[in-house]
Amino acid sequence: MSEPRLDVRKTYKLLINGAFPRSESGRSYEVHTAGGDFLANAAQGSRKDLRDAVSAARAAQAKWWGASAYNRGQVIYRLAEMAESRRDELAEHVSLCEGVSAKLAQASVSRAIDRMVWYAGWTDKIAQVFGGTNPVAGPYFNFSIPVPSGVVAVLADQDSSLEAFVDAVLAPICVGNTVVVVASERRPTPAVLLGEMTATSDFPAGVLNIVTGFTNELAGTLASHEDVDGIDLSGVAVESANELAASAAGSIKRVLRSSGSSPDPSLRRLRAFVETSTVWHTIGQ
Repeated sequence: MSEPRLDVRKTYKLLINGAFPRSESGRSYEVHTAGGDFLANAAQGSRKDLRDAVSAARAAQAKWWGASAYNRGQVIYRLAEMAESRRDELAEHVSLCEGVSAKLAQASVSRAIDRMVWYAGWTDKIAQVFGGTNPVAGPYFNFSIPVPSGVVAVLADQDSSLEAFVDAVLAPICVGNTVVVVASERRPTPAVLLGEMTATSDFPAGVLNIVTGFTNELAGTLASHEDVDGIDLSGVAVESANELAASAAGSIKRVLRSSGSSPDPSLRRLRAFVETSTVWHTIGQ
């Protein structure tokens, strides 16, 4: 007669600079299903973890923006391929975390993967849509060229564990930014699973950094961090967003607030963390 055994429960790690460390604080917290059952342990990130993630994102940003638009699109498309191959695992976690049926979870994963493909297709179209040639009075060419803001912090949606997460992180990455994201506090596992896929989807280390933990503990650090160039506050309540936006103003960050509509891929998100650079060039030899 075989001995009874206990399941080996996974402890989900952070994603910082292409590696999967535990929190430097050594803390973790329990993640439960929508029905209240224990699902897993997740690393409880600290402010030091966030600072490490911002440093990694800053170090990776110039190289990511320096890659060709075609290459960035291929990297994001590879992530879609990986998600497609692990869609059943993603759907299981979406179902458990959000309390929806297996059918609805599969549909949610399908929409998330479609969005990855959508963002992959936009990488080489940003310049044409957001840039242009300007008429000037003189023998010059004058171009408006879209460039990324730099390092973007994201406070992920608390309810939509995968779809909103994909929109929030891939929109800034698509246009050349690097991202530090605090995943949904209650529903982090789909986001962490997607982060694990970046290890085999050609994402350069530091382009996407995922920290799990308590949003209220971590949000202020990102909002006030002087090496963060923009912050997406879509995942926090209006009252908290007002305070965080005021904190972000101290270091002149771009701030994206929730539009109040359901998560969707949109030009608003793509434009949120793009600057415009003006270039002059003489006409002729």
